[in-house]
Amino acid sequence: MGSETHDQQYSKKLPSYNQQIHTQTQKHKLKSLMLIIFTNLVTIYIFTGPFSFVYKYSSMSTSDSSSILQELNSTKAQLAASHTILSELHQRLNSTNLLVQALLIDLTREQEKQSNRVDENPVIIKLGNDDSTTAASTISDELSISLGPHKLPFGHSPKIGAGEIHMPVGEACLKFHEELKQYMTYEIGGECPVDDVLAQGLMLKGCEPLPRRRCHPKSPINYVEPTPLPDSLWTTPPDTSIIWDSYACKSYHCLVDRKNEPGNSYDCKGCFDLEKEEKIKWIFDDGGLDFGIDQVLATKAAGTIRIGLDIGGGTGTFAARMKERNVTIITSTLNLDGPFNNMVASRGLIPMYISISQRFPFFENTLDIVHSMDVIGNWMPDTMLEFVFYDIYRVLRPGGLFWLDHFFCFGSQLNKTYVPMLDRVGFNKLRWHVEMKLDPGVRKNVWYISALMEKPMI
Repeated sequence: MGSETHDQQYSKKLPSYNQQIHTQTQKHKLKSLMLIIFTNLVTIYIFTGPFSFVYKYSSMSTSDSSSILQELNSTKAQLAASHTILSELHQRLNSTNLLVQALLIDLTREQEKQSNRVDENPVIIKLGNDDSTTAASTISDELSISLGPHKLPFGHSPKIGAGEIHMPVGEACLKFHEELKQYMTYEIGGECPVDDVLAQGLMLKGCEPLPRRRCHPKSPINYVEPTPLPDSLWTTPPDTSIIWDSYACKSYHCLVDRKNEPGNSYDCKGCFDLEKEEKIKWIFDDGGLDFGIDQVLATKAAGTIRIGLDIGGGTGTFAARMKERNVTIITSTLNLDGPFNNMVASRGLIPMYISISQRFPFFENTLDIVHSMDVIGNWMPDTMLEFVFYDIYRVLRPGGLFWLDHFFCFGSQLNKTYVPMLDRVGFNKLRWHVEMKLDPGVRKNVWYISALMEKPMI
């Protein structure tokens, strides 16, 4: 009573079940439709996209594949043959280039020999300062060959900007043609004349650089190996290391004893005595004219003073002191009746045989320090001295030091000439000391300047 029958309950559930079946059927149809669409898209992509060649290739017949393979093999063979031909042509071209270069060198040498032969016309050299006063003088064959010009083996060089090279020689050389002819008279390939005095005399007159020669300098007899560093810095070298022909002294002992001779007839009398004055130079700083090396180096950051030049450095003691502090100094010096250059080299240092008249052979802004003691002074013409100061400025790097050590002049020249000259060059003064020369027997009112100056950092 009050309860439904089984048939009535079944009738109520039937619509809900039918609805579920209908929904599932629609989902299956939709999935089937999506699968068909996807399959068609993939098929279209395969036959029209980048993989279409697979189908096309698979559809090719065996005969088509064989034909293509034959064509590829034929092309490969033709490429190999072309490569062989190109290699042969390249080898022939290289051989031709070598032959042309050899012929060009031979032709240039033959032309140079022809140009070096003395012709019928003598070389005209002006004598004196008057252009109207001239005379004819025939330059020796060897001098003419030395001066050139020398044609380049491969013709014009873009790097040089010319097809020939003129050998450098001092303009003043041709003003002293008799001495120059004597200097260039020797046996080619033989021993050079021992003419150091003649050569240095030409240099001091402005014939610098001297022309090159084709002869062998005389070598010392019984030459021995030099003393090793660092002992060589303070060791007098053996007499067998020098050719003494050009000097009044014939031994180092004689050179050391010069300091005991009266007068000032010798240049740097005490320079060869490494046990006395040379031993204490630049060690102490007295706060006056004598600056100490350590105090000078302390004006810059440690290790930033590395390379430099000592102008007229005698036997190289300044360079020796600097080498003890890991600073490399080149010493310019002449051999004024003494083997100064040989002495510098025997100490394990670097000599440079040039006069103060020559432009310093260094590029701009390269040196950390330039030092000069006694050599630069009022004995030099003012214009020449100003050129020297500007050349020092040129080779110093920004922040580089110029140590002007014991520059001497008269009191009347100090403020009128030299102080304004240094100001024009543009150095900054780090240390400056002026003091009257107190040596007895000299003219009064002679002054020394010791200065430490710096090239400005711009």
